[in-house]
Amino acid sequence: MKIVIIGGHPSPAIAIIEELKGNEVIYLGRKYTFEGEKALSLEYQNITSIGIPFYPIVTGRLQRRFTKHTVPSLLKFPIGLIQSFFILLFKRPDVVVGFGGYIELPVILSAWILRIPILIHEQTLGAGLANRIASKFVKKICISWESSRRFFPKEKVVLTGNPIRQRFLNIQKPTQKEKIIYITGGSAGAHTINQLAEGCIKELLKNSKVVHQTGDSQEYHDFERLEELRNTLSKNLKVKYTIKKFLSEQDLAEVFQSATLVVGRAGINTISELILLNKPCLLIPLPQGSEQKQNANYVHEIGLGEVEDQEKLSSKILFTQIKKMLGNIERYKVQRNLLIRQATQKLAKVILDVGKKT
Repeated sequence: MKIVIIGGHPSPAIAIIEELKGNEVIYLGRKYTFEGEKALSLEYQNITSIGIPFYPIVTGRLQRRFTKHTVPSLLKFPIGLIQSFFILLFKRPDVVVGFGGYIELPVILSAWILRIPILIHEQTLGAGLANRIASKFVKKICISWESSRRFFPKEKVVLTGNPIRQRFLNIQKPTQKEKIIYITGGSAGAHTINQLAEGCIKELLKNSKVVHQTGDSQEYHDFERLEELRNTLSKNLKVKYTIKKFLSEQDLAEVFQSATLVVGRAGINTISELILLNKPCLLIPLPQGSEQKQNANYVHEIGLGEVEDQEKLSSKILFTQIKKMLGNIERYKVQRNLLIRQATQKLAKVILDVGKKT
C-alpha cells in the first residue's frame, strides 16, 4: 500500500512509519526549522536518515502574533497547495495521513480534491486548529485522549491513543546513581529556556550532570554562545556539561533513560513520553495559547511534575525549583496505565483499513 504521511509533528509520524514497514511510505514535511532561516529541521534529518522519501512543502501558517514573517507566510499557502496537488497527482497514494499542524492543510485539501482517502490523528487533550479544519474533509479522525472526542464529528472518531516511538518503549530502568538533568526546548530548541539555563548552569553543574539540547536557531546562536560558556568552565564542571543542537532518535532515548529530571516545553508528544517513562519533569509551557499550558497542568495534576510560568521565571527561580525537585525526586511518580496501550498498532490498523477502501 502507498501511504503519504504529513509531517509537522514527527514523533508519532516516526512511530507509525516503524509500524508500517512493508508498505510504501512517502513523507511530506518541513525541511527547515524556522521560517526565514536555513537550519535543517530535525524531522527532515530523521526521516531522510531512515531512507523515507521526503518532499518539502512550503506553505503558510497562522501565527499567534504579527512578525516580519506573517504576510510572506500567508502568501505561501497557494504555493503549498500547488506543490501538494502535483505530488499527490503523480504519486497517487492509497491514503493520506495527517498529524496536525499547518503543514497538513494544503496537503489535505489537495487530497480531497483528488478524492484520495484522508485520515488525521489528534495528539492533544483537546483539538488543534488545523485538525478542526481538516476534519471536514477526512474519512476518519483518530484521537489520543477521550477528552478530544467532543471536538469532532462522532461518526468519524476512533480512540487509538498516541503512538510512541519504539526506542522509548524498549527503554530499560537506569542504573547510574549520579543525578542528570536534561534541558530541552523540543526539536526546534527554545531561546528563552536556553537563556534561563545559561544563567544558572554553573550552579546546576556543582551537584548534577546536564545534557542541554539547544536547537539551531540562526537568529539567536544559542548553541554557539553556550559552547563558548562551556569552554570557560573549570575542567571538573566542563566534563559534566553536554551541549547538542539536536539529538538522534537513539541518543534521545538514551538521555530519557538516564535523566533524573527533564526540564522543557509541554508539547503533547513530550508529555506522552514522560508519562510512559514515569519521568519527573519541570515544564515551562509556551506562554501564548492554552494547549501547552493544558498539557503541563495535566502532568502536574497526575503528580509527575511541576509547572513554571515563563513570563515570571528567572534563572534564580529555575535553579531553586530544580534543586527542590531533585531533593525530593521520589515524590514525582504516576501510574503508566494513563496511556492507551498498543496505540501505534491500533492507529496503523485504521490507516490500512481506510487505504483498502480506496
